[in-house]
Amino acid sequence: MAKSKLELFQKRRLRVRNKLRKVNDGKLRLSVHRSNKNIHAQLIDDAEGRTLAYASSLEKDLGLAGKNNVEAAAKVGATIAERAKAKGVDEAYFDRGGFLYHGTIQALADAAREGGLKL
Repeated sequence: MAKSKLELFQKRRLRVRNKLRKVNDGKLRLSVHRSNKNIHAQLIDDAEGRTLAYASSLEKDLGLAGKNNVEAAAKVGATIAERAKAKGVDEAYFDRGGFLYHGTIQALADAAREGGLKL
């Protein structure tokens, strides 16, 4: 029987998160969320339950409000890498959630890697 898109998304999200929990040895997590209009990335310390850095296409200084394309994702990825470096973070796990590693998610990850963040 065919499953709905939401059920498949939730199944993928749990699978990715559980794999991250198994290999997480104190590293931070770069979590990504994509909506139809915007893209968000945050650097999370799961041990303390704190967000260390955050970047989004909604920020006025990036000038990307209402855009969710590859260029916007690349700019958000570069911004989160820059902010992570400012906090002294150079390594993190990439948590794509239930999103497929393609298009905007891939562009964000590649830009973060180019910015010096080891994912």
